[in-house]
Amino acid sequence: MTTHDIYLLSPEISMAGLAILLILVDLVVSRKSILTIVAVLGLAVPLALSIVLWFDLTDQAATQMKADFGTEIVTFVVDKFSLFFKFLLVGATALVILASSEYVSKFKNFHGEFFALILFATSGMMLLASTVELITIYVSLELTALPIAALAAFMRDSRSSEAGLKFLILSAISSAVLLYGMVIIYGFTGTTVLADIATQLGGLLDGESAFGGNALLFGVILVIAGFGFKISSVPFQMWAPDVYEGSPTPVTAFLSVASKAAGFAVILRVFYIAFSAEILSVDWSAVFAVLAAVSMTFGNLVAIRQNNIKRMLGYSTIAHAGYLMVGLAAVASRTPDADAIIGPSGVLFYLSGYAITNLAAFSAVIAISNRINSDLIDSFAGMARRAPFLAGVLGFSMISLIGVPPTVGFMSKIYIFGAAVDTNLEWLAVTGMVNSVISAYYYLRVVKVMYLREPIDDAPVGSALPMKLAVMVTMAGTAFFGIYPTPLINLARSAVDVLVS
Repeated sequence: MTTHDIYLLSPEISMAGLAILLILVDLVVSRKSILTIVAVLGLAVPLALSIVLWFDLTDQAATQMKADFGTEIVTFVVDKFSLFFKFLLVGATALVILASSEYVSKFKNFHGEFFALILFATSGMMLLASTVELITIYVSLELTALPIAALAAFMRDSRSSEAGLKFLILSAISSAVLLYGMVIIYGFTGTTVLADIATQLGGLLDGESAFGGNALLFGVILVIAGFGFKISSVPFQMWAPDVYEGSPTPVTAFLSVASKAAGFAVILRVFYIAFSAEILSVDWSAVFAVLAAVSMTFGNLVAIRQNNIKRMLGYSTIAHAGYLMVGLAAVASRTPDADAIIGPSGVLFYLSGYAITNLAAFSAVIAISNRINSDLIDSFAGMARRAPFLAGVLGFSMISLIGVPPTVGFMSKIYIFGAAVDTNLEWLAVTGMVNSVISAYYYLRVVKVMYLREPIDDAPVGSALPMKLAVMVTMAGTAFFGIYPTPLINLARSAVDVLVS
């Protein structure tokens, strides 16, 4: 491994180093609130290193910087696409840590371990955004999944233990399915490097069979199934509602945003590079179009019946996986005049807007549920009187998740549904708009309970300074990018250039 390799890997190294530092600090300090400060301030290091890499790319006018770690096989790249996700992951992690500043009191003597597991999982997600080789992708996925399984079971009660065990078992099954699909692709192409897979398939495909033959078709389906678990799309979503409900609420927030972002990062990388041939993209974009319609419909319809707000948001994230897959589908059906990057850039823009909005919702939920000791929607009755600021933020985030202006959720849906229309997928855009209307029922139910019902208790619900900071930042982001989304759209378009060039 050269110095250059270490330089390219520096954000991930610093993230893992921060996790180890927190464990060591936890051993010597008695005031555990210091850990939150160290964690948030320490995240400035991987963020700064990612910014340095971004400007280094700009100065060199290069699209990628590559690392082979002495193997003569490029397994890791740094480009604007990977750095976009690193910015997103670092920001989401910082907000989750701020939002969990009070919640971690439930863990007694395990504050350091809780934050460290979040940071280790984040380092795996950051690796996923930069990996360009199947074996490295699999290792990065496992580095992400194992800390999350431990985090899901961190409460050590029956529901939390069940959530951790369910995530661990189903994650292992999905990883096995994914690995089997990778093995078939390797057997078909003789390589595990994404760019080389594309080259091999370009020479092997006969242009007549779906995916070039039944063997490759089966392998790609298994890969889609494995990744489908990571992004909680139908029919691979069975773990999400139970794990969301049983996990500590900050872990649920982290799962709903960071894990989904990392999943879509690797899906975009694999399918836009390894399976970029026209005959392949026609087939896999059709698969994602069907999965998008089924996921958004299933998630929204089942969410209507939920009484637990975490479980409701669990089904909500299944629906939003469907909206995001609209961008994946908008590739092969595009007209000659359509913008080539509108689909993948729509995914990145939607992910960013969804992350900001969902973190705003979960920050408010954490602050309220931690004080009232309940996650039931009916327990939020009259919260507009007991905690007007938190109720306002939660209500505004619900409106954004529906896709109502002036919120970033509205702009995200306009952009990604516009991508569907531009690529001859009008039926998918209509399906998405109908589902947005359906989702209004259960999102506005939360608003109705908070503002129109009498409070169960008159005691005010307050929150600490770190929690208020997380709520205000996410609230401001939801409003600002809903009014002026141009900087975020331009950043997303710049990041996906490397995928379609």
